[in-house]
Amino acid sequence: MGHANINKIVFTVKDRCRVCYTCVRECPVKAIKIINGQAEVIHERCIGCGNCVLVCSQGAKVFLDAKQNVIDLLKENKNVAACIAPSFPAEFYDLNDYKIFVGMLKKLGFRKVVEVAFGADLVSRKYQEILSDNQNKTYVSSDCPAIVFYVEQYYPDLIDSLVPVASPMVAIHRIVKKIYGENIKTVFIGPCIAKKVESDEVDMVLTFKELREIFKMEEIVPDTVKPCDFDPPRAGKGSVFPVSRGMLQNMGKEDSIVDGDIIVAEGKKFKGVISEYVKQKNKQNYLELLCCEGCIMGAGMSETNSLKRFARRSQVSDYVKSKLSNLDEKQWKEDLLMFSDLDISQSFRVNDIDEKVPDEKEIKAVLLKMGKKSPNDFLNCGACGYDTCREHTIAIIQGLAEEEMCLPYLIGKLHDTIYDLNVSHDKLANMKQALRQSEKLASMGQLSAGIAHELNNPLGVITMYADILKEEVDETNPIAKDLELIVEQADRCKKIVGGLLNFARKNQVILSDVHIEEFCKHSLQSVVVPENITITFRSKVSDPAVCLDKDQMMQMLTNLEKNAVEAMPEGGELTLELSDTDNEIEIVVGDTGVGIPEENTDKIFTPFFSTKGIGKGTGLGLPLIYGIIKMHKGKISFVSNANPGKGPTGTKFIIKIPRKESNC
Repeated sequence: MGHANINKIVFTVKDRCRVCYTCVRECPVKAIKIINGQAEVIHERCIGCGNCVLVCSQGAKVFLDAKQNVIDLLKENKNVAACIAPSFPAEFYDLNDYKIFVGMLKKLGFRKVVEVAFGADLVSRKYQEILSDNQNKTYVSSDCPAIVFYVEQYYPDLIDSLVPVASPMVAIHRIVKKIYGENIKTVFIGPCIAKKVESDEVDMVLTFKELREIFKMEEIVPDTVKPCDFDPPRAGKGSVFPVSRGMLQNMGKEDSIVDGDIIVAEGKKFKGVISEYVKQKNKQNYLELLCCEGCIMGAGMSETNSLKRFARRSQVSDYVKSKLSNLDEKQWKEDLLMFSDLDISQSFRVNDIDEKVPDEKEIKAVLLKMGKKSPNDFLNCGACGYDTCREHTIAIIQGLAEEEMCLPYLIGKLHDTIYDLNVSHDKLANMKQALRQSEKLASMGQLSAGIAHELNNPLGVITMYADILKEEVDETNPIAKDLELIVEQADRCKKIVGGLLNFARKNQVILSDVHIEEFCKHSLQSVVVPENITITFRSKVSDPAVCLDKDQMMQMLTNLEKNAVEAMPEGGELTLELSDTDNEIEIVVGDTGVGIPEENTDKIFTPFFSTKGIGKGTGLGLPLIYGIIKMHKGKISFVSNANPGKGPTGTKFIIKIPRKESNC
């Protein structure tokens, strides 16, 4: 009777949501779903407690607004009663006299202003009667709508345990109708969001926050109103109802540890009390449960209310003391007797939330995906908004949460991403350097090819005529030695030109089948290695058959090996490593020598650049090697360290040659 179906009451303003998961953490029934990083309210699960509204620092959670509806009602109808929750002293503490508050409501347009506390007086007497007559049964308080919704949705088997009595709000509504006629409209004003959907009897519900906003909109201020008292019936001890244990005090009971038949819980603790009772079936007579820490801490209190819990309680206490000292007790008792036969019963309905619990296999799969492989990985830090990693995992499977809500998992992914970015950055830097080098060498190759082409003709003429003159001159002639020097130096120039042509990739490649392991071992035998240098050969080649130009590749390998030996004047280790894939052969020539200084790393393939002394090198060795590798359509790169402070010094040249068809 008079019990409304809970509907959409709390909403998310998506533009304001910063995904801090505070609302998930504070929601006692986890009625918040995270979709694409946005928190959305699941209306079917919501119990209207308003915790998410209270804790959201960004104002992303808002509740059903009834301000304009109430303003319109007051303009259209002159017969409207305001039913004021007993927690009003904790909200309007800035008014010196409660009569000013009543006067402001009258000026707003309310014909009658009554205290819900009288409904609490009537309800508490009914509670006392039921509990006394049924001492062998456990009852759960039904005055808090959020608790009622929680039982109906999550513990439907406990519905018969709810005290079948209407809340003080509904009770005062029925009283007002009886006194002032059925035509009067009622507007409940209090600190609770859930009251907005508690009953379909009450015409409208405002929160104290909304009422303050209406006062501001209508420019109603304390200085401009006439103080008025509440309209009858006047309340008594029901005014203590909004504080913790207020109902018990009104009934003349207490939660004695000795008797142990009454349990009081407020805030999110109510869940634990109900869960424990269901599991253990303790023999309590009464469970007084409030979803908030007393109604004075309701989500409908205004944001400007800076008073803490005990300060608010003190405001209510002072009001009750003043009220009881001036109470016409005789009239109060007569009023209670007048309404003792009033029907304030309440029925409840099952609204079961069918939660499908996933099986262990699904749970373990999601946990494993988030890197939770052993009990040590279950931090249960609560950063995701759930108390345990297991609860979070179940919520993921149910579509209520996302893996990225797990902070350790997200940090791990961030580290992996940073590592991947660093690797990509290094690869990109190397590719940029290789591209610059390639462009530089390409232009150098074109220049070299042009120079070689132009020099070859005059060098051929010089060599030919020098040889003719040499044959015509007697060996005893002093000119013979000069001619021999001319021929020798012309041959040297020809070799230099040949090196330039190799660098410019102008020579022909003659491919043949080669056993790469035997080929590389033979190259090591062709190099003179001092005793203070050790040679290490390693091969991981699965298929040693490869097609290449034997002469050019032998020249390439022996040049690299000689360079490695010359880089280790104090001794060291020369390594030659082989590996392969289906498409290419990789050759690594390494040394533990002095390394290549960082300032020279972009010049080593440049023709005529050499760090060797005058007369010890032409600067065409590495450019020649580069040209040979390019003629084989391969790649050459290197890593080197010349700074002992950064680790062991040395250089490694990595050559990758495409594997061609055998019998080439």
